[in-house]
Amino acid sequence: MSSAHSEAHSEQPGRIMHGEMAEQPAVLRRILADGAPRIREVAAAIAARKPRFVLLTARGTSDNAALYAKYLIEIRLGIPCGLTSMSTITAYGARPDLSDVLVITVSQSGGSPDLVDSTRAARAAGAITLAVTNNADSPLAAVSEHHIDILAGPEKALPATKTYTASLLALYLFVEGLRDGDVSAAGALPELADRILARQDEVRALASRYRFAERMVITSRGYGYPTAKEAALKLMETSYIPALSYSGADLLHGPLAMVDNISPVIAVVTDGRGGQALQPVLDRLRGRGADLFVVGPKPQVDAASAGFVLPVEGVPEELQPILEILPLQLLAYEVTIARGQDPDAPRALAKVTETH
Repeated sequence: MSSAHSEAHSEQPGRIMHGEMAEQPAVLRRILADGAPRIREVAAAIAARKPRFVLLTARGTSDNAALYAKYLIEIRLGIPCGLTSMSTITAYGARPDLSDVLVITVSQSGGSPDLVDSTRAARAAGAITLAVTNNADSPLAAVSEHHIDILAGPEKALPATKTYTASLLALYLFVEGLRDGDVSAAGALPELADRILARQDEVRALASRYRFAERMVITSRGYGYPTAKEAALKLMETSYIPALSYSGADLLHGPLAMVDNISPVIAVVTDGRGGQALQPVLDRLRGRGADLFVVGPKPQVDAASAGFVLPVEGVPEELQPILEILPLQLLAYEVTIARGQDPDAPRALAKVTETH
């Protein structure tokens, strides 16, 4: 990095991450306008082969996007779906029979060796392989039979923001393409994303509550669970606050014991069946006097200690995660700035993580 760039960077901590968060409405518009036809073509080609099972392969932020796809595939398509353990292939040399199995590998860079190697091995084992990346010229795209470009543009900040929401939308369009579904509801997302990101001052005020937090717990159910996991990752990699993410059901199976009135709990309450399933957990948290921060509908926010009212009227539950993560990205950014750290450059991280 040049000294001039270093000085500019130090004067404006978080400048790159902030700019990339702000790009998200435009990225969503680009996918809907330019990416959707190609995604539909890929979906039609794969649907014609009638996969009997789906495996999802990813790491980090992309793993949370893959988890979102798992919910879509099982709920919208009724096809069994699992998350792979890449080490079974890359470290142990296992070669399962993947005939008629769709293997979807999600990666921003498409460059990690274990993703490339496991996808190559899956294709050799008979799988239909699909890469979902932000780099059409990546090694992962080259070894996959099919490829979807999420069209997010270069992402320079280490914390992934626009590539996450772009991956979610691309995966949604792909899954709906497999069932020849109606995706018109997605057209509302860019404007709603604009409205949410315009409320940064509101999030900044909320972030002051958590400047000195020593840990956080983040919970949700259903489609909101990947959002909880991604929010926890963003908080940990930017502010270094230990943030533990749990399905609401898993939280009741033991971890609830660590919740007190000091450590904040963030609940992602999706407007739909997932939010309904989370209600008993919210009741228990309130009963324990938890400092409860809710992202969701107004009645849920009003019943909590603090929160962010999400404008999702008319947005189906399966699309809400694309909006839910936006205030939580802003929260991670604002908490990090309040703690005197630079969210653009978390310590010990690289943009392309090469695992084997």
